[in-house]
Amino acid sequence: MSEKFAQHECRFTDPGPGALSPRERVRMALAHQPPDRVPLDLWAVPEVQTRLGAYFGGISWMEVLRRVRADIRWVAPNYVGPERTLPGGITVDHYGMWRKKVRHDFGVYHEYAGYPLADARTADDVHAWDWSRTEYWDMDSIRAQLDTLEAEDDYFICYDLGGIFERSWGLLGMERFLVDLAENPEVPCAIMDRVTDLYIANVTRFLQAAEGRVDMVYTWDDVAHQQGLLMSPRMWRTHIMPRHQRLNAAIRQAAPPHVKLMYHSCGAIYPLIPDLIRDLGIDVLNPLQPQAKGMEPQRLKDEFGQQVAFHGGVDLQELLPHGTPQQVTTEVRRLCNVLGRGGGYVLSAAHYVQNDVPTENILALVSASRVVEG
Repeated sequence: MSEKFAQHECRFTDPGPGALSPRERVRMALAHQPPDRVPLDLWAVPEVQTRLGAYFGGISWMEVLRRVRADIRWVAPNYVGPERTLPGGITVDHYGMWRKKVRHDFGVYHEYAGYPLADARTADDVHAWDWSRTEYWDMDSIRAQLDTLEAEDDYFICYDLGGIFERSWGLLGMERFLVDLAENPEVPCAIMDRVTDLYIANVTRFLQAAEGRVDMVYTWDDVAHQQGLLMSPRMWRTHIMPRHQRLNAAIRQAAPPHVKLMYHSCGAIYPLIPDLIRDLGIDVLNPLQPQAKGMEPQRLKDEFGQQVAFHGGVDLQELLPHGTPQQVTTEVRRLCNVLGRGGGYVLSAAHYVQNDVPTENILALVSASRVVEG
């Protein structure tokens, strides 16, 4: 462990008896009650997980999270379905999308390498495709994961279910998907219906296996870019929103009352936030991409802070990769005092921390004081 870490270590010490547990801290924040400090969640790409593990002396990612006292843990059932490959180094992921490893300066991404439903012309073509099945996920594996986490601490536990729009266009191709939504929506809508059906089956089985020990279900769809939406609000409300409503209704029916819903979309989604709160019934909005149009933290807190909690917000475009540790610390303090005032905020980067972010900036992110002033 680097000597430079000594300046951060005091932030990670055990707060001692009488302190809130991680689960209590997050639950208070999401209930819009001020906890002892703003909760922390840390997301990172595999290269960063490996780098931080090495920095702390060769420990696992779960041990890294424990070392920095992150409050949230994520669980997922083991995939036990078929492992499929195609010629040319293309792999078929768990949902049937075609992927290929593409190396960049800092690591590897699994990019799209084609679209298995590109030739589909009717809903019947979509239904005839060899869809993934809920049996491909071993929900019994969840119990062992939860047992391990509970033996360590009382964490706030989350399940990443998936995105309807994104996983659907990943089977058809984004350009055709968006054009067809406008001109001939039969095929994209059939795909989204099948994806939604699979998610409902998976989350129902998951919640049964979890036996009340999970606190939040996370769904997502990137429906915006830096300056606005990928489609008109009317198109989103006509085609995307109803399927998320159906999914969320199924989650609410299957889940205990304490389970929260978190929704993610990168980009400038400000025009849709009232719909997400009112019509999707979300409890938490992520990731608050701060450089996207209309996504200023103070504005979001002022307009929506009584209706929804926030998760994310630390800039990954400029601040974390290119700023100084002091600048990161200053921004963390600002976000905690803006978004965390009165509760309603979980500190995290505005997506997975990428491998171009210096280690010292990650340490500044997780070690800055998260106690709200005043």
